[in-house]
Amino acid sequence: MSQNWGKNVLKKPLYKKWWFWVLIVIVVGVIGNLGNSEDPKQAAPDKEVVSEPDTTAKNVEQTSGKVDGKEEEPKEEPKEEPKEEPKEEPKEEPKEEPKEADVPREHKSALIKAEQYAEAMSMSKAGIYDQLTSEYGENFPAEAAQYAIDNIVFDWKENALIKAKQYAESMNMSDDAIYDQLISEYGEKFTKEEAQYAIDNLE
Repeated sequence: MSQNWGKNVLKKPLYKKWWFWVLIVIVVGVIGNLGNSEDPKQAAPDKEVVSEPDTTAKNVEQTSGKVDGKEEEPKEEPKEEPKEEPKEEPKEEPKEEPKEADVPREHKSALIKAEQYAEAMSMSKAGIYDQLTSEYGENFPAEAAQYAIDNIVFDWKENALIKAKQYAESMNMSDDAIYDQLISEYGEKFTKEEAQYAIDNLE
């Protein structure tokens, strides 16, 4: 009776036994290690390859000679016309002044006479020339008289002032009358500038 009872006792299922769960844990651990040992590069998802925009076509369009669909015609550079070189004008050679030894005696005499008239009689340049060439005066040839006028150095404005004072003191003339007498061709023959200087400085 006791033997039959032992046979009839039900056996425990496997999942209720402790060693079964230990075995399950070991198997799961082994599988997990195998999964981690795989190549991480293969496990990682492939990155999407982003294709860069093709700029070659744009660069070709920019560098091409087309503008708004039309071909740009090459511009012709303006041709430089040959410049005419300025012609050199012939230089005038300076005139050689005659040396004192080459000056005729008559020219020297005319110059001395001109200086005397300017100092002693306060005459104008034109008045001295007329006196030198006059047949009733010194009767020098025109060339000698002109040489004297060209080479005399004198303050003609001061001579005009001296003459103006003489007319004012001896003849009590007005400024306008003195001015007219100074520039008159029948009078002193001073220039207008010289006569005006005399009137402006007349006391």
